[in-house]
Amino acid sequence: MSTPAYDDQNVFAKILRGELPCHKVYEDARTLVIMDIMPRGDGHVLVVPKAPSRNILDIATDDLNAVMATVQKMARTVIRAFDADGTTIQQFSEPAGGQVVFHTHVHVIPRFDGVPLKPHTGEMADNDLLAAQAEKIRAALDQGTDS
Repeated sequence: MSTPAYDDQNVFAKILRGELPCHKVYEDARTLVIMDIMPRGDGHVLVVPKAPSRNILDIATDDLNAVMATVQKMARTVIRAFDADGTTIQQFSEPAGGQVVFHTHVHVIPRFDGVPLKPHTGEMADNDLLAAQAEKIRAALDQGTDS
């Protein structure tokens, strides 16, 4: 299977260029973390590499390493922010793998014992709720000792 070419008109590329709004939670030289606008749980964030790639099949190793370091930082942070019992980390590659937006991204979802993930309905969350959750995560990030 050959991986299709990267399309720079995807929603995450537009967010990275500042063409679309987002609730930014964290940013470093190689990654951006934003609130998922269709969350499957409270505090659901997406870790996005700044360099273009479709998914895990074509991302450069250095970019993947940067993404995973940020995923770990955010997993620790969302657990702290929401007093969660754990996290679910998801990455989908290609349509057969469930990928819908073709720019590499990793889902980090705080999880609570006995609480199932919400179904992916395609409905957007309330903007004020996302803003409040983003602020809660940023505050927990500031409290953390993660490097």
